[in-house]
Amino acid sequence: MSSLNNIYSSFLGHSPVWYKKTIIGFLILNPFLLWLLNQLNFEGGFVMGWVLLIQFIFTLALALKCYPLQPGGLLAIQSLFLGLTNPYTLMHEVENNLEVILLLVFMVAGIYFMKDLLLFVFTKILLNVRSKKLLAFLFSIVSAVLSAFLDALTVTAVLISVGVGFYAVFHRVASGMDATDESHDHTRDTAVQGDSQVDLEAFRAFLRSLLMHGAVGTALGGVCTLVGEPQNLLIATVAGWDFQTFFLYMAPITMPVLVCGLATCILLEFTGWFDYGALMPENVRQVLTRFDEGQQAASTAHSKAKLQIQAITAVILVFALAFHLAAVGLIGLLVIVLLTAFNGITDEHEIGHAFQEALPFTALLVVFFAIVAVIHEQHLFTPVIESVLAMSSELRPAMFFLANGILSAISDNVFVATVYISEIDAALKAGEIDRAEFDRLAIAINTGTNLPSVATPNGQAAFLFLLTSALAPLIRLSYGKMVLMALPYTIVLTCVGLAAVLVNL
Repeated sequence: MSSLNNIYSSFLGHSPVWYKKTIIGFLILNPFLLWLLNQLNFEGGFVMGWVLLIQFIFTLALALKCYPLQPGGLLAIQSLFLGLTNPYTLMHEVENNLEVILLLVFMVAGIYFMKDLLLFVFTKILLNVRSKKLLAFLFSIVSAVLSAFLDALTVTAVLISVGVGFYAVFHRVASGMDATDESHDHTRDTAVQGDSQVDLEAFRAFLRSLLMHGAVGTALGGVCTLVGEPQNLLIATVAGWDFQTFFLYMAPITMPVLVCGLATCILLEFTGWFDYGALMPENVRQVLTRFDEGQQAASTAHSKAKLQIQAITAVILVFALAFHLAAVGLIGLLVIVLLTAFNGITDEHEIGHAFQEALPFTALLVVFFAIVAVIHEQHLFTPVIESVLAMSSELRPAMFFLANGILSAISDNVFVATVYISEIDAALKAGEIDRAEFDRLAIAINTGTNLPSVATPNGQAAFLFLLTSALAPLIRLSYGKMVLMALPYTIVLTCVGLAAVLVNL
């Protein structure tokens, strides 16, 4: 028995014995379960695919206990061995999403080298805007505007960088360290006692609410324009819409949703419902004020030059993204080169730190593509698609909106949009629908995949990125907490979006 416990300990470290036994038992029995379902031949791999999808969602729900890459990766490997998908389909999914992968690898690293400027700007905003309601509104609307013209993941990377910066400043002080000591690893908690612990918990709640307002803001703005989300460009390409046409077609649904979404932000801050409304503790404000004053007093010509270079690069970044001069990931690589070259960062290991945040999530995203490949290979969503297409033309837009929203929340909005726009494009070419109905359904698909999908981190890549970032455990933002805080937005965005679809389409 002792030797068995030694195996448990070497395999899973110092976790409780029951946890080790559960994990090892799962690893042994789960492939057998999936194989048994396959042998029973329930619609081929249809039931197996749904079991696998539910298991993967479960790994996301426990993201703070165990990073989803390991259990999710094991599920992906099992799906390949059991024939639910194959490496070629997985590679095809990766190729289709190469721009997103490059964005994560390079743009997030680029934002890392801009952290001094971001912390400087947002510290000024945080200290000068004392009203939490106004601050939450600013975070939401600025995230919406930036996402509409830039990219939701890029904006989320900025929010994460800002959140980590604020947390690190106060946590170093609360832990008895120098606020300017950057050698401290801010991704790890150290001992915080007494009143500082109370302030830290309140500050975590404050940051959680701001980041969730900002994350939802990326969805509010991302749905509006051709470049706001990856699936928008995909849908516009199939439909043959340009930037202006896309915006005008979406406006009857997106503008009411934007207004109601921002109103929800203010209402949540007034009421304090769903874990919103937390204020910044006065002690934290004093710490940030002293930090800002210390930074100003210690500033040198060199530090000012660094901020100026970062500001110039930020302008180049916004210009390049707004005019789509290249793929977002390549623009991120440009940012890395400019900021490191002109700030004298030439050490390989120093540059390597910038990639630590994004690469685990990039690996997780590739694992997610394996699950998407299973959905594609086993036609998990086909029954839903066929049932909606069988409905009358008057009901189709609303049902497409709801079906896309539900499926996006449990899988991936880009994949769902890809499947649905392909189906209605085939229906148009086959003469089953006319061009006017195609346009209405395309609008419903776009808004459906973007709005109700805020319900879970699965549906929105920006939400999943925030959940699996180093900041999430620091501010105690779990899967369940994110779903709870997104719930009022989910209800409002879905109801208002559905009403607008019913009225306008």
